[in-house]
Amino acid sequence: MKNILYFDLETQKSAEEVGGWDKISRMGMSVAVTYNTAQAAYRIYSERDVDELIKELQRADLVVGFNNLRFDYEVLHGYTALDLRQLPTLDLLIELQTRLQHRLSLDAVAAATFGVEKTAEGLQAIQWFREGKLLEIAEYCCYDVKLTRLVHEYGAHHRQLHYHNRFGKRLSVAVSW
Repeated sequence: MKNILYFDLETQKSAEEVGGWDKISRMGMSVAVTYNTAQAAYRIYSERDVDELIKELQRADLVVGFNNLRFDYEVLHGYTALDLRQLPTLDLLIELQTRLQHRLSLDAVAAATFGVEKTAEGLQAIQWFREGKLLEIAEYCCYDVKLTRLVHEYGAHHRQLHYHNRFGKRLSVAVSW
């Protein structure tokens, strides 16, 4: 069985706090979550476990995320000299952006495809980190990983995803992964 690793992380700081989006590696990881298909299990990582997270990413046959190439990997580049972009990776955001010529949120795809929405957003996770609410961050991150997995599996099975455009109209986009 192929070891697909679904992955997401949250940060300690916002882009504004570190001096802009070109300094993502300075944001610091608060919590990361993976879902490993070979083990059919979720795993939660705190910042002190970042080396174990990187090892799990390296062992995967395929890492699937939503904006993981531009964001999640860049955050982790603050902890490692490895170029994580060299890992076998499917970034769903990039795949959809290439097809549609504009960016979609995970929320827009999940809401139109499954009728469910994200439970929070990244800035809320940063506030939770400041308040020491790591369990809340882990729950939110687990849910995002689950949505990412569902979106990927749906696209693989049905060869399409749905999304709402800015006018609220439900549209479909063909995918091939």
